[in-house]
Amino acid sequence: MKKQAPKSLTNKNNGTTINARQLSLFLAFFLPVGKILELPSLLARGAGGDLLLPAFLGSLLEFAALCALLLFAARSEQSVFERLENAVGKWAARALYGLYAAYLLCSSALPILDLEKFSHAAFSDTEPTFFSFTPFFILSGFICTKAFKSIGRCSDLSPALFLIPFLGLILLSVSEADFSSLLPLFEKPFSSSAKTLLHALPHFPAGGLLLPLMSGYKYEKGDAKKVLPAFGVGSLLFWVFLAVFYSVYGTTAAREHYALAKIAQYFPALNWIGRIDLLLVYTLTIQLFFFTALPLQLCTHCVCKTLEKPWQVLVSAALNLALFFAVLFLNRHYDNIYEFFTRSLWWVFLIFSTVLPLCAPLLAIKKGGGKASTKAKKEETQCTQKTP
Repeated sequence: MKKQAPKSLTNKNNGTTINARQLSLFLAFFLPVGKILELPSLLARGAGGDLLLPAFLGSLLEFAALCALLLFAARSEQSVFERLENAVGKWAARALYGLYAAYLLCSSALPILDLEKFSHAAFSDTEPTFFSFTPFFILSGFICTKAFKSIGRCSDLSPALFLIPFLGLILLSVSEADFSSLLPLFEKPFSSSAKTLLHALPHFPAGGLLLPLMSGYKYEKGDAKKVLPAFGVGSLLFWVFLAVFYSVYGTTAAREHYALAKIAQYFPALNWIGRIDLLLVYTLTIQLFFFTALPLQLCTHCVCKTLEKPWQVLVSAALNLALFFAVLFLNRHYDNIYEFFTRSLWWVFLIFSTVLPLCAPLLAIKKGGGKASTKAKKEETQCTQKTP
């Protein structure tokens, strides 16, 4: 008799896999890396020394979305999209796949532009060439053809790729930090922090990423006790970086874009031993490449679900080629694009990253949504009986 895979590791619909340990590592050490490029200067520009308040509120929104998705996973053995298809029909569900694909494609624009500018600022001594950022799209095209189990494997590597270099940069930076810069607390009115949070919503994507990603996750009793604290660890690391960032730069923090590459350069010993901090930045950049490709990978999955065709290679090639030429154009208008996303499209990110995930448990309480449907149970029983 063949040994069956553990229940939490198998998605019988699309072969995607992610378990509670990998999801925890994803939240603790994979997700935070996308928040330490341009977001710190954005928060400092809007909230000043109170930048930790909008950061806390943004993490709170992500935490609420995560709790809602875990609640749904605990009550239903089907994914959100599968339950939606049963509730409103196949064509309506495919329309939502298409909308989510468009959202993920849209949400990938800022991270790609930020990564390009960060890479050039950190590693280029001369003017970057026309094709200097091409390797990212080659890597992204390869990643987009892979199932979600590749995300779980990347999460397994995240402690080494993120935590070690992150802590190294913090230790090199903290000696030059003046934490009194964060005082007095709540110097600005709450309205400033709330407005800053709305503008920063494109940088708090957890709910929008987890909704399709958790289609490859099967909840088991006690998983919430692992996953929720892991998210708390990731949020805490992000808050620590913000505190050190503002304590190092003070009132000039709003003008310090991509501070990750230079936050540790003031460590006195670097004058004698050289910029060893760049080795830590190089390691973090590897993780940044995988994180930046994540929305495109999820977008590829949603497009294929919309078309109901296994065309991952063709869709990946089309998306990455289109974005390659788009970045060449958008790069010249980066400031305008950034303002458009943060000041005009914040409501789109609020809907897809917070509102829709919060609505997910409503699907699980509908008739037949508590566990797998009777038909699904019968099919599963028959498959088990036929297994030799």
